[in-house]
Amino acid sequence: MNFISFFELNKIKLNLVLQSNRYVFLLQLMDSLTQIVLGAACGEAVLGKKIGNKALLFGAIGGTLTDLDVFVGKWIFNNEIQAMAFHRGFMHSILFAILAGLGLGYAVFWVYNRGKRLGKTSRNDWIKLFLISIITHPILDCFTGYGTQLFAPFSNYRVAFDNIAVADPFYTLPFLVSLIILMFFRRTSKTRAVFLTIGLGISSLYMVLTLINKFYVSSIFKSDLEQKNISYNRFKSQPTILNNILWYGVAESDTAFHVAFYSIFDENKAPRKWQSIPKNHQLVSSNDRDIKTLIWFSDGFYSVSETSDKDTFVFKDLRYPLMNEEDPNSSVFNFKIKKKNQRWMAQPFYPKDVKEKDLSAFWERLKGI
Repeated sequence: MNFISFFELNKIKLNLVLQSNRYVFLLQLMDSLTQIVLGAACGEAVLGKKIGNKALLFGAIGGTLTDLDVFVGKWIFNNEIQAMAFHRGFMHSILFAILAGLGLGYAVFWVYNRGKRLGKTSRNDWIKLFLISIITHPILDCFTGYGTQLFAPFSNYRVAFDNIAVADPFYTLPFLVSLIILMFFRRTSKTRAVFLTIGLGISSLYMVLTLINKFYVSSIFKSDLEQKNISYNRFKSQPTILNNILWYGVAESDTAFHVAFYSIFDENKAPRKWQSIPKNHQLVSSNDRDIKTLIWFSDGFYSVSETSDKDTFVFKDLRYPLMNEEDPNSSVFNFKIKKKNQRWMAQPFYPKDVKEKDLSAFWERLKGI
């Protein structure tokens, strides 16, 4: 991948997210930045002493490579549902990381190892750089709630630990600042290694803290469900976007989903309320190919609602938090679906704009009650 294709990828992603709402735009922007920062750190760790800041750039390229599947899925499928399901699929797998790492390592070494640069780096250096920068991308994605097909094409199981938001500035920004600082030192300076260690250390410590938060908050949700005599078959929790303070819990019963929020800043060690959202699964056939894909994508945590158009429905992915706990329709991970030529077509992130009152409610809830 050259510099043009690297920036073209991010241009494609920018165009895609601009078609959705501002909330999703911010999420995608932070997600891309996080992977670029982690990839750059891998590049610095492997080749920083030999090629300096260029190692950061090549690592960033490896770190963002797998998200080309956003573009590839659009190119392969003319169906939004199938294109969306392609994201975090094979191109986020261990097998792809190995193949791409080997291929890019050989190719870049062949191009780079010429003229004045002859002998300064080895083929193994470049293979190691791309293997590590590529594989760390899907591994990091596994800690989010989206789901990553780490074992594709042998399994379509989506790994999701649900302990950190897809975009979390508390993970990314200290890491980014450390990398920016080390760029100003000579490649042979020991100070570069110090700031790299600081960046990796802070981000790793924060990740451990999110896991501790996950177990703590999940126990609070489950305890409250038991106290309120709400029976459930499955339960999951994850943090809301851009933070690890306000958490969202969803419990599935036979006919409904029960959702609630809990902030680390809440005075009471319990959610304020549980809101029930009817499943309404009978509104669309689960035997249809595209509906099956949406069900698989949502891990079965979904509800369906009717619209004013009798042939159009809203498919709500309830794995993701609502913006306003008082409004069951405030999730941005809704899909407006309609059947066209025997296929279900989807408009993701419906409605397109998050209401200002929902953003205000989200912020107030994060601060605790």
